[in-house]
Amino acid sequence: MLRLSELRVDLDHTDEDLEQAVLRCLRVPRERLISQHLVKRSIDARRRDRIRVIYSVDVNVRGEKALLRRRASDRRIRLAPDERYRFVAHASSRQNGEDLARPVVIGAGPCGYFAALLLAQMGFRPLLLERGQPVKQRSLDTFGFWRRTSDFQPESNAQFGEGGAGTFSDGKLYSQVSDPVHYGRKVLEELVECGANRDILTMHRPHIGTFKLATVVRGLRSKIEALGGEVRFGARVDRLVLEPSGFDHGKPWRIRALQLADGSELACSQVVLAPGHSARDTFAMLEETGVALERKPFAIGVRIEHPQSLIDRARWGDSAGHPLLGAAEYKLVHHASNGRCVYSFCMCPGGFVVGATSEPGRVVTNGMSQHSRNERNANSGLVMPVLDADLIPHERWSGDPLAGLTFQRQLESAAFRLGGEDYSAPVQRLEDFVAARPSTRLGTVDPSYQPGVTPTDLADLLPEAMVEALREALPAFDTKLSGYGHPDAVLTGVETRTSSPLRIPRDAQLESLNVFGLTPAGEGAGFAGGILSAAIDGIRAAEAVALRLLATTAAASAES
Repeated sequence: MLRLSELRVDLDHTDEDLEQAVLRCLRVPRERLISQHLVKRSIDARRRDRIRVIYSVDVNVRGEKALLRRRASDRRIRLAPDERYRFVAHASSRQNGEDLARPVVIGAGPCGYFAALLLAQMGFRPLLLERGQPVKQRSLDTFGFWRRTSDFQPESNAQFGEGGAGTFSDGKLYSQVSDPVHYGRKVLEELVECGANRDILTMHRPHIGTFKLATVVRGLRSKIEALGGEVRFGARVDRLVLEPSGFDHGKPWRIRALQLADGSELACSQVVLAPGHSARDTFAMLEETGVALERKPFAIGVRIEHPQSLIDRARWGDSAGHPLLGAAEYKLVHHASNGRCVYSFCMCPGGFVVGATSEPGRVVTNGMSQHSRNERNANSGLVMPVLDADLIPHERWSGDPLAGLTFQRQLESAAFRLGGEDYSAPVQRLEDFVAARPSTRLGTVDPSYQPGVTPTDLADLLPEAMVEALREALPAFDTKLSGYGHPDAVLTGVETRTSSPLRIPRDAQLESLNVFGLTPAGEGAGFAGGILSAAIDGIRAAEAVALRLLATTAAASAES
């Protein structure tokens, strides 16, 4: 099997056009082509007057070895890689019994679910603990809060519950992480088996969408349970019970048990900790317990909304609306004169801006899209990295690993006050923000944020240096994407949950630096940045735990 890449065809191409592109690349007659299979499709829109579609295709062709030798210098032609996943371990029937300690996974986001799924597929019967609710109840609670038909639920919302924060998002499934062993392919194939559209296997920038994600996470749960795993909801972990290890394995502590919110204690020796980026009480508990933590860079800012039709025209020109193109995305960066960098983040075509708080009395924004991406507005975060100088210049914060959490909370509380203290979000017209005047009304762009909005002055919310950089960036973005500076575009505050503000450092075996048996993983632990990378890290965590369990069992058998 050969993989051909960089096959370029016109936007209005036919299957015959693609086949001819394959034959031209191979330089062989049609009779030598046995079969072809689509691998990836992307769009080249660098020239709006001639948008091209770019394909990667796997082909079977007669005389493959000779052709490969003859065309060795053509970088578009190579052997198709073997993308099959290979399990690193399997529990034997004896080890699958009572003599093998059951691994525990904390958190049912993409990292936790894939850690549990891989452990279950390897025969280790994992127990997954999730503080929130199953996705059906969680959806009722979250949409009820957005629509003001029910109260905010601190344990069941856009951050906490089955599926994690990614459940109420665009469901993006692409990442820039290095993936030489094709973990990402394993993730995508499992998602398809659980109900995701098959096109995520071939799209260059695949996404699932919120409603489809709800179906997929239920499918993941069913697979875990069918393989002997267990998923418990409403099971918040309030404390890690540690005991001295005598510096066995070079670490002073080891896991002995978990204390749950209901007061019960669960004995365990191997734990995958995948709490998500918003589990602030968990992070405080870890610091109090003595688990090694460190501050990590993160970014904050606002959400911006434009009519999706404006973004489509700016990106696609006269081709806007073409069925192969769909709703247009964008990616923008501006390096401001004051040294700050402003960049677009988590762009959601044809979607909504939603309330994503996980704590009472705070306002947090995020973006969300359905699979169709057919709502009227496009939205994106416009964010800036947080510098030490932003973290309220108190000397006591200098060594505090939770300083970023405190900073996030201050901004979210300020946004709650500016919005009117009823979970409405503070908003401002773009023209007013750039002109440094408060907004008293909105214009032609109708904000989509739920539960509601309050026109105000966002300069009262963000640090002064960030306000200055954003005011410079917005006109600059208009020169890169025509219409971006639309006077009625809506800025909504505040975006704080771009990533975890801390990291739970780990060693080469993915284990906590000072606690044997604790495997921090995913976005909350500081090792991922989105659904796909979190799921990949969950697979890696499962592999590490599986090898550790087998090694421990083998050592115990040798001693006996």
